[in-house]
Amino acid sequence: MKHLAFAAGLLGASAAFAETPELTVYTYDSFVSDWGPGPAVEKAFEEVCGCDLKLVGAGDGAALLARIKLEGERSDADVVLGLDTNLTAAAKETGLFADHSVSADYTLPVEWNDTTFVPYDWGYFAFVHNADAAVPADFKALADSDTKIVIQDPRSSTPGLGLLLWVKAAYGDEAPTIWKGLSDNVVTVTKGWSEAYGMFLEGEADMVLSYTTSPAYHLIAEEDASKAAASFDEGHYMQVEVAAKLAGSDQSELADQFLAFMVSDAFQSIIPTTNWMYPAVTPAAGLPEGFETLVQPGKSLLLSETEAAEVRDAALGEWLDALSQ
Repeated sequence: MKHLAFAAGLLGASAAFAETPELTVYTYDSFVSDWGPGPAVEKAFEEVCGCDLKLVGAGDGAALLARIKLEGERSDADVVLGLDTNLTAAAKETGLFADHSVSADYTLPVEWNDTTFVPYDWGYFAFVHNADAAVPADFKALADSDTKIVIQDPRSSTPGLGLLLWVKAAYGDEAPTIWKGLSDNVVTVTKGWSEAYGMFLEGEADMVLSYTTSPAYHLIAEEDASKAAASFDEGHYMQVEVAAKLAGSDQSELADQFLAFMVSDAFQSIIPTTNWMYPAVTPAAGLPEGFETLVQPGKSLLLSETEAAEVRDAALGEWLDALSQ
């Protein structure tokens, strides 16, 4: 009887495990890293969802969209987290994403009324450098200097694409000239953010394309004030990161629950000190001490998703032409 009871218990446990729903979220590599938001988000959501949250690192944001396009309706993903407003128009054109019903008291610096994508954080692109270094204060001065920079590929990385649109938004038709001047400052172009930032920390470049919030990591997590973000006179391009449900998800209700959880205090309070960005909804406890020291751009730049889609190919062509010479 003991053996029978034990076997029955095993069968019952197996059945219970089999019935646990699984939600698959495609996101970028740094999100799922040990030091990123992923582990804490997974734990917090599984405490309320009665599910197994599977976070899959699939490259930076632009690579995420490329993977979804490739997989199409066959994708295992239920949610994609890590696109931004420079990619949302292209994402909607695929027809692979579903509308949401999430509402929140956003504290974004822009109005948000997108019915497909839900924002979860935002920030400003910036070049991060050693705080004791003298660095240029605009793109023209950077191009005229011998400062070495490492940047990300706009075809695979949202920061890389953000840099193209930053230059385009600031300089318009003059952007090709800016890139021609910057071409000899670029040490290398990496596939994603993590590789580029690692190269900078190893001393292989004077500055790295990152965010105004990046120094907060060193200050708060490492008690290290040796990193700073350069303030550029042209202003800084804004990034709003978003997530959306796949129309073909077989866990539609669970995906909706995750998107709603994403704008809750439980999720948003994780963002500042793991993703090192501003949360889309300010947590009840406010921002961590140290964020008040960050560079505040004198001017914010942001193209609408339509404008970004319209200039993206031209901006990419200008960048490729300059760096191939």
